[in-house]
Amino acid sequence: MTGRLAGKVALISGGAEGLGAATARAFVREGARVMLGDIQLDKAKALARELGEAADAILLDVTLPDSWDAAVEATLRSFGKLNILVNNAGISEPGTVSEVSKDAWARTMRINLDGVFHGTQAALPAMVAAGESGSIVNLSSMLALRPGAIFAAYCASKAAVAMLTKCTALECAAKAWPIRANSVHPGAIETPMLERYLAMNPELSREQAYAGFAASHPMGRCGKPEEIAAACLFLASDEASFTTGTELTVDGGGFIREH
Repeated sequence: MTGRLAGKVALISGGAEGLGAATARAFVREGARVMLGDIQLDKAKALARELGEAADAILLDVTLPDSWDAAVEATLRSFGKLNILVNNAGISEPGTVSEVSKDAWARTMRINLDGVFHGTQAALPAMVAAGESGSIVNLSSMLALRPGAIFAAYCASKAAVAMLTKCTALECAAKAWPIRANSVHPGAIETPMLERYLAMNPELSREQAYAGFAASHPMGRCGKPEEIAAACLFLASDEASFTTGTELTVDGGGFIREH
């Protein structure tokens, strides 16, 4: 095998679509074998078929530790080891601190934050046992670094993911485990998550909403999933061998005004 991830095995949560699917495609192109974990099992299986023998799929509910354990075990059965974990699954439900429902707050934390914790805890033993350089890539957000008033739960969860990533990096380094942990912080990206947000705001036309998000970035556009996948690929590869506990922003220069 050749490629930047030749011989590596990755487990990607939320791997059926959006950033997870783009990352899976990039990883396979660079020589990795990939397990796609998602609650949308049919979509994940379809993508695995597209990617061929280098990919497999499993039902994964990131809020359940047992589901994570099963995903790790399935990865080991299919590919023999685990080197890379991409904690990608996440949701975004708008609401200010005073307006967001308690159910939406709890659901966001279970998926966006607890899911990363459960995934990391489940994957680490297998990654250490592999005895090779490994990488944990956690998808956070630019809204972990710059607050957005109407995304209170999302901002809080993604900021916590960034700090959890740093704690993971420090533990791995202190224990001399050859595993790095870093977070990626996308801006507004053209994904199904963004489309679902637009669907929750029917007063905005799709064109108006996308124009607003594009204008929010100094570069004047929204990002592409492939641009986030490229950042994940770098952090997953041995090219990033001296990079751990850091925040990689891929956000077109940040937000220049709130939404």
